[in-house]
Amino acid sequence: MTTPQLFDEYDIIFAGGGTTAGIIVGRLAAADPSLRILILETGPHTQDDLSHTQPARFLTHLQPGSKTIRNVVAKPSKHLNGRELAVQCGQCVGGGSSVNFAMYTRAPASDYDDWARLYDNPGWSWADLLPLMKKAETYQNAPNRPTHGYSGPLKVSYGGKRTNVGEDYIATVSKYDKTRVIVDDANRMFWPKWIDGNTGHRSDVAHNYLYKVLKTGTNVHLLPGYFVKKVIIEDGRATGVEFVRNAQVLPDVDGTIRVAQSKQLVVLSAGAFGSAAILERSGIGRKDVLERNGIEQKVDLPMVGENYNDHHLFFLNFHASEDAETIDGIVRNDPGEIEKWSAQWSKDGKGLMATNGCDGGMKYRPSPEELRTIGPDFADSDLWRSFYAPSPDKPVLFIGMISQYVGTAPPPPDHKCYCTFAYLTYPVGTGSVHITSADDVTAPVDFDSGVCSRKEDFALMRHMYKVCREYGRRMDSYRGEIAADHPKFAASSAAAVPEAPVRPVSIDAADIVYSAEDERALDDFIRSKVQTAWHSLGTCAMKPHDKGGVVDSRLNVYGVQALKIADMSIAPSNVATNTYSTAITIGEKAAIMIAEDLGIKGV
Repeated sequence: MTTPQLFDEYDIIFAGGGTTAGIIVGRLAAADPSLRILILETGPHTQDDLSHTQPARFLTHLQPGSKTIRNVVAKPSKHLNGRELAVQCGQCVGGGSSVNFAMYTRAPASDYDDWARLYDNPGWSWADLLPLMKKAETYQNAPNRPTHGYSGPLKVSYGGKRTNVGEDYIATVSKYDKTRVIVDDANRMFWPKWIDGNTGHRSDVAHNYLYKVLKTGTNVHLLPGYFVKKVIIEDGRATGVEFVRNAQVLPDVDGTIRVAQSKQLVVLSAGAFGSAAILERSGIGRKDVLERNGIEQKVDLPMVGENYNDHHLFFLNFHASEDAETIDGIVRNDPGEIEKWSAQWSKDGKGLMATNGCDGGMKYRPSPEELRTIGPDFADSDLWRSFYAPSPDKPVLFIGMISQYVGTAPPPPDHKCYCTFAYLTYPVGTGSVHITSADDVTAPVDFDSGVCSRKEDFALMRHMYKVCREYGRRMDSYRGEIAADHPKFAASSAAAVPEAPVRPVSIDAADIVYSAEDERALDDFIRSKVQTAWHSLGTCAMKPHDKGGVVDSRLNVYGVQALKIADMSIAPSNVATNTYSTAITIGEKAAIMIAEDLGIKGV
């Protein structure tokens, strides 16, 4: 796409062109084409790029050298055996919506009710937000569901292929785990996807909101390949931004600091890492953080960059049978697999290219017996008694499977794998992220992930490994664990990984009994292998000012006029799900509020 001739002044400037910004711009520009809007996105374009539009290619964005994600590395942690945990986040037009796993999940109603009630945010309850969720989607799986939408830009389906590994997983868990009932809608075992069931295309914001308005002759200008350095604040009001090129995307452009002026509003939509960093470089944040970077404080907001939340995850990989339907070949970029499945995808939107391989999953809440198994560090904690017990819709884990290998030690070509995985839905351990330079936007950040820092989280992670392993080894597709992705149990232990290939364990077989030595090996495995779920949020929390808030319930940054934040950083507390649906909802909500502020009708 050609670079537009910039206006001298814009009505609205967006720092970040990801999920929320794309929705807001799409809605506002459609309602008022005369609006002058500038979007500054750090990453590259994604339009009609098969790595984004073909769902099965999602893991390619996590491979070394990717320009579509940002890799944020935390400080060495004593809780992770000294490991520096890396967190990846979307850095391209469409943001996370263009690179994520495309898993369709919604948070429990109580999560949003908590936002409204506990943090004094009127208009953010489940009843307030459900119409916006419906507005965004076209639910293709079943008609006339009262909780779903049927005319929105984003399509939801089961994808173009139900893999036999996914069917196997669902059948196995249903037989093995008799304590849970398979329920309908978004908690059912066969998992919906953000994939158009007719075309097989990823349902991302870039193609379904943003690129559409760019084609219609509106006054929207999108500049990919630029970092926003800081917000220009004059007399307490945001009047523009300074921005610089991203040399990785635009190597031939000079490093001059550029300025764009805004007439009405600046919106930060750069995510949990980016938005907090822009605030701090602009002089908004905690005094000591700003002083050590040589920045004059303009607004005292001590919780900028604090309240960092994520979901703590690991994948357990298994060898699969020869007849297993997996997307390993697509992820490896095998020419034969790419040609075969691309041809079908182009023809009818079906086949393995039109799926993410994430076919089965559930939100897991423990029974009384399972609580005893998890142990007193969790079962007897205030977390269980005060947070979970009063809210029966809150799960403690999200558990699922993927029909492919996900890890750092892939087996040889032509080998088939699958994995079971799980993440903590509400980790107690939280972190923080702060800048280390006033001028260098690429400088490493001062990042504490908070992972494994609390005993309640650790108890749940031990349990989720054991549950995921029991599910995986009972599947008909099972031919053994991939040893590199499991704990190093002693060879004599009942928990030892068998030498592959082996046959599946009977549904009725006893669970593995872990000795004290096994538990120590498992703890070491958790510290060495636990990772991000790519669900960073909370660093610019929407709370009252006197309770550590950074933005109010209309997303206005405290202490500055004409400056809003609209992305997952505004979440005051965690959500028990993949975060894409919440980001979409924030985008739809923000579009309405900005339209109200500017007197725009029809959003």
